[in-house]
Amino acid sequence: MKLFTTTALALTIAAGSAFAAAHSTPMVEAVDQDVSNGVVSAEKVMAGVNGWMVVHRTDAEMKPGPVVGYAPLRAGENVDVAVILQEEVKSGEMLMLMVHAEDGGMKTGGFEYTLGAKEDGPIKPDGKLVMAVITAK
Repeated sequence: MKLFTTTALALTIAAGSAFAAAHSTPMVEAVDQDVSNGVVSAEKVMAGVNGWMVVHRTDAEMKPGPVVGYAPLRAGENVDVAVILQEEVKSGEMLMLMVHAEDGGMKTGGFEYTLGAKEDGPIKPDGKLVMAVITAK
């Protein structure tokens, strides 16, 4: 009986760890949406550290362009993350919603990234950006 209980406990812990790892992987879930109200949102963002959801302009080449908005993120799961756009985005334009870290820079809690800078830059697990691309409607 003791062996069965120990084995069951070990399997439960392993399954719980695997579930947590699968659900803590950095990611962005977002869909094409109407941004005529000046806001773009992501349904869910998983962030490994405190940071930012940053909205970049992009195009068919899928390279991050200028930043048009950002919102703070907590480490872990963030739901319904809304970003107020700082520039007009027209229907048909593509936006890249990307996770950036709160790292470096002169102040904590102030977004300091500019294209190519290291301060508050994008996270890159396994060398890949954590992002989703949407088309404005």
